[in-house]
Amino acid sequence: MKRAVHHSIGGEGGGAGDDAVTSGMSTPSGTGEAGRRGEDVRSDCWASVEVSSEGGTHLELTSKVEAMFGASLRADIARTLESAGLAHARVRVEDQGAVPWVLGARLEAALVRAGIAPVGDLRPPRTAPDPPATARDRLRRSRLYLPGNEPKFMINAGLHAPDAVILDLEDSVHPGEKDAARLLVRNALRSVDFKGAERMVRINQLPLGLEDLDAVVPEAPDVILVPKVERADEVVAVHERIQERRRDAGVGTPVWIMPILESAQGIENAYAIAAAADTVVALTIGVEDYTADLGIVKTPEGTETVWARSRLVNAAKAAGVQAIDSVFGDVADEEGLLDWGRQSRAMGFEGMGCIHPRQIRIIHEAFAPSGTEIERALAIVAAFHDANAKGLGVVSLGTKMIDRPVVLRAQRLVARARAAGLIPPEVEAGEGDSGRSEA
Repeated sequence: MKRAVHHSIGGEGGGAGDDAVTSGMSTPSGTGEAGRRGEDVRSDCWASVEVSSEGGTHLELTSKVEAMFGASLRADIARTLESAGLAHARVRVEDQGAVPWVLGARLEAALVRAGIAPVGDLRPPRTAPDPPATARDRLRRSRLYLPGNEPKFMINAGLHAPDAVILDLEDSVHPGEKDAARLLVRNALRSVDFKGAERMVRINQLPLGLEDLDAVVPEAPDVILVPKVERADEVVAVHERIQERRRDAGVGTPVWIMPILESAQGIENAYAIAAAADTVVALTIGVEDYTADLGIVKTPEGTETVWARSRLVNAAKAAGVQAIDSVFGDVADEEGLLDWGRQSRAMGFEGMGCIHPRQIRIIHEAFAPSGTEIERALAIVAAFHDANAKGLGVVSLGTKMIDRPVVLRAQRLVARARAAGLIPPEVEAGEGDSGRSEA
């Protein structure tokens, strides 16, 4: 049951039992609001700030969890207002089960929109586990898109076990909500345990995306996705801004870059874009925007994008980075997604995006080598090790000679199969019946 609770926080009217905020800073008049309100909202809140020149700060809180968490909510709000240096205002909060980092982001957005320049650090305490530095060639089969202004999707995203999550600040966020989404994504990086998923942020198209970097890079995301890239100098600008913000914030782990090619110009410059900075780890394509740029119809089969996707794969491989395919937009068509994923893998892609958790398992299945492929690769790697141990310059398997490119391909397949958990740790290369395997 919701209850509206009125409190005076410091200033005039503050009596015994009120939550007090110590601040002598006056602020100019202004109003601002942020967040979502309504009965259908969950894991979010709405905050409004009306600044005045006197009278203290008064809070009106409505929450469906008032009985259990009202005191905690008021304390969190008081701390945020104190950090902002706000002395005189009417603050209203309608809570629909927002966790502290969401409440903080919504209140901070309302303060900024009211014209308040916070004097302190309004970020929540860092509670997310510190993930290890992500490898440039790690497994990236699935990347789950999460709208940057919808905290309800972020909180438990890691439970779906994607290889990566994408906190999206671009297409999924209304233009008028970019500032609020930026704060939510920043706070999520500090607060949410994504259960080992690589933490990606898709920034906005430049130059707005540079402002996104200022907010999120100090929180050490693993990968920055850069949309609608058409020229190498755009990647250079992102790389340089990332390095500046890493140095300023003391971020010790790498922050990688994944450019998204979404136009004919971008595809034409694919190799230059991939090679523009040593922090680029992958190229990916946005087929919706690409087909729109060409003025053609996007079909479920994707034949109209085969050339562009093949060119991207070739450019990525030439530059020594991963090639990642686009999303498959029809969530209900699981058979179509499986076919698309298998065709993508056959083309040389190492993964793709997904827009719903139910797609993750299917994508992992599509990009998994078959048991026959794994057995053959293990046999080839075992034959290679055996030849090396004997000092032989030629690798043979049965009656066939094995060329070095075949060995390299087998080694990569075995490494990726192990990373995907498809080869038990105790299985060594060659434990299968290699004498009957065909190269």
